[in-house]
Parts: sequence; C-alpha cells; structure tokens
Amino acid sequence: MTDDERQQFHLLVQSITDYAIYMLDPNGFICNWNPGGQLIKGYAREEIVGQHFSRFYTEEDRAAGEPEYGLRMAREQGRYEKEGWRLRKNGSRFRASIVLDPIWQNGELVGYAKVTRDITERYEAQKRLEHAQRALVQSQKIEAIGKLTLGLAHDFNNLLTVIVNSLDLIKMHQGNEERVTRLAEGAMRAADRGTLLTRQLLAFARGQSLAPERHDINGLLHRSEALYRRACDSSIGMSFDLGMDLPQALVDATQFEAAVLNLVVNGRDAMSDGGDIVVATRLRRAVPPDRPEADAADYVCVCVTDTGTGMSEAVQERASEPFFTTKEIGKGSGLGLSQVFGFAAQSGGFAELRSREGEGTSVSIFLPTTEAAA
Repeated sequence: MTDDERQQFHLLVQSITDYAIYMLDPNGFICNWNPGGQLIKGYAREEIVGQHFSRFYTEEDRAAGEPEYGLRMAREQGRYEKEGWRLRKNGSRFRASIVLDPIWQNGELVGYAKVTRDITERYEAQKRLEHAQRALVQSQKIEAIGKLTLGLAHDFNNLLTVIVNSLDLIKMHQGNEERVTRLAEGAMRAADRGTLLTRQLLAFARGQSLAPERHDINGLLHRSEALYRRACDSSIGMSFDLGMDLPQALVDATQFEAAVLNLVVNGRDAMSDGGDIVVATRLRRAVPPDRPEADAADYVCVCVTDTGTGMSEAVQERASEPFFTTKEIGKGSGLGLSQVFGFAAQSGGFAELRSREGEGTSVSIFLPTTEAAA
C-alpha cells in the first residue's frame, strides 16, 4: 500500500462515526482509535490507546473470560461476531454488535481489527415488539377462553332448560303416552348433547389421551346408531352406507363415537330447514397429506356427509382450529372439528374436509387398518 493509499484509508476510517473502528495488538491492547469509538464509548484517543479492550466488557463477561474467548475464536476461525452488553466510559451499558478479525503478516499474527456498532435502539425496539407480541398472544388466549366459557355456559344452560322443561311437561301430561314419548326423546337429545360437550372438554384438557383397541368400525357404528339418530331432528333423514368385509382398525371406541357424533351434530346444525346425513364406510388406499413422501397405505375411511349450507374456503382453512366456530353463542364450543382432526391424527390416520357453500359438507376420517398399523 502506498503512502497516498494509507492516507486515504486513514481519512476514511476517521470519517466514520457510526462505528467504533480500532486495532488491537496480538494481546488485545488498543493500538489506535477512530472518532466513532469516542462517540460510542466516550473515550478520547489519548485516554484509551494502550489500554486493554476488556475494559469495555461487563464484569460478568470479564469473569467468564469472554474477551480472551473472542480473541481465540477470531484467531482460530478467521472471524468472531457477537452481540452483547458493553460499557461506556461513564459506566452505562449499551448493546453492541461486534466483529473481530485477525490480521496476519507473513504468516504471523500482528493484531486484530475490531468493529463495534451501537445497536441499543434496535435491540430495545425488538424487545418492545416481542413484549407486545406476547401481550397480544396472552390477550388472544384470554379472549379464546372467554368465548369458550361463554359458549359452554350458554350451551349447558340451553340443554338444562330443555331437560327441565321436558320433565315438567311429562309430569303434567302423564296420561298422554305419545306426548310423553316426544318429550322424553327431546330430553334425551339434550342429555346426549351435554355428554358430547363434556367429552370434547375432557379430550381437549388432557390432550385427547387414547386407549386404542382392535375394532370392527361398522360394529362400532351399529352400536351407537341410536345415539346418532337421536342427535338429529325429525326433519333430518339419516342413513348408513357401510362397506362390506372391512378390516379392523386400532381405535379408541369412546373417542371414535365422540368424533362421529361431533360430525353428525355439525351436519344437523348446518341444516336448520332439514336435509340428509349419510354415514359411509369404505376401504381406501391413500397417502397422508402431511407426509406426501410416504407410501400409500390402506385405511378404513368413515365419511359423514350432510346436505347443509356448506363452508366458504376461508372458513374451511380455520375449521379445525380449537375454539373456532361460525355458530351463534350457545350453539357450539368450537371444539368439534378440532377433536375430530386430533383424534384421527393420534390414531395414526388423518381427516379430510370437503365443502362448498350451498352444497353441503363431507368430513372423512381415515383410520389405519390393524395390518397397516402393525
């Protein structure tokens, strides 16, 4: 480098005030100092040249050997970058981003180039943003819990009202067998709905712990058929289209019943003017959507289809989220589809949702066969 080039480089370094740029000797003592160093750290050139650069570190970092570690890593790795707290002349702390590069001459270490930038404002802004994000998340959690609590309170109040009113009317019309039967069926539907809500809450609270066993899926559906039919109003037709000779699947029978009941209730709620619900089973060969690289496997597929109002694409994207619901307060907790999707995943399978506005909804639960699960 010529004398003119050295002079130009010196002027360049001396004109930079946003960065502290200085050199250290091989032992970490300061050899020179630019105006940026004085602006950021508070030391004039004559005060700091000849001092060890460890004086900029906090007492904790010095005790931990951070200055020596930085020199060693720069020497061994060719560069050392770090962010941490440093001290100004007046004892105040600032957040620093530092870069330490070794300087070699003819294969011999002659010193280090040290660049320090004050990033305190950026660091504090980031911390404020993180604090605001945590506060927002906490607020959203509280809002979700509030909505859940309000929805459940209304749900249970409505169910208890139906049950109590039905029992009162049964006492008043004990001689009218047909009327008593209708009232008893209404009370049973309300009780079944309360049972479903309780199952949803228990599954959500304990992370839906399952106890899977080998089961004939068609047999489980036949066993709970009365419960599913009771969940529907008289204006809703319900039918079963069950495949023949299906292999067994490893499932938790109680949670399976709750999952199907969730889908039946969702279908019922989507058909205020009546309609049809079909529960179908088939043996399907499929690839899990979350593992497209996996080989196709056999699944027992349980599909619940309704002819209700259907869902928009935006609603479908959020339909399986816990607490998300498009129903009015007191009409749903927002745990139904999340329980179904969670049950399918924990059973080693998956669930699919297909829906179009005005054309109904179909939810399929894919459960691995016992052969595939082995």
